[in-house]
Amino acid sequence: MYKHIVQYYETDKMGITHHSNYIRWMEEARIAFLSEIGWDYAKLEACGVISPVTSVECKYRQSTTFPDEISIAVSVEEFKGVKLKLRYRMFNSEGKLVCTAGSEHCFLNAQGIPIRMNKEYPEFYAQLVRLAQEGAEETL
Repeated sequence: MYKHIVQYYETDKMGITHHSNYIRWMEEARIAFLSEIGWDYAKLEACGVISPVTSVECKYRQSTTFPDEISIAVSVEEFKGVKLKLRYRMFNSEGKLVCTAGSEHCFLNAQGIPIRMNKEYPEFYAQLVRLAQEGAEETL
């Protein structure tokens, strides 16, 4: 689980975390998640793989403020070979859910052409498929 401490500059005039920061935290957590599974951004880029965000969504459940510690759980919601959907659940230090979110990504080569992950990166493909299956089992 990724941890983020709300910084003072991330809050607005009312002392509440500005909504745009949750998107940044998702990226921080996604980078940590990929590193944990052995496919950090440096490795992907060295392989010539780019993974742009194609969609993002956030549902804010409870406000956060400086200096709250936010724990972010990342899971693979769906993976169909080209598109990857990730889910994020953010909790405050009391364990209360503060935000649920999702991001969608695709995998492209340096020329911007979609990559057939199962053919070009079968180990990464298999790992994402397994994580998607585990994520589906958790929601049952």
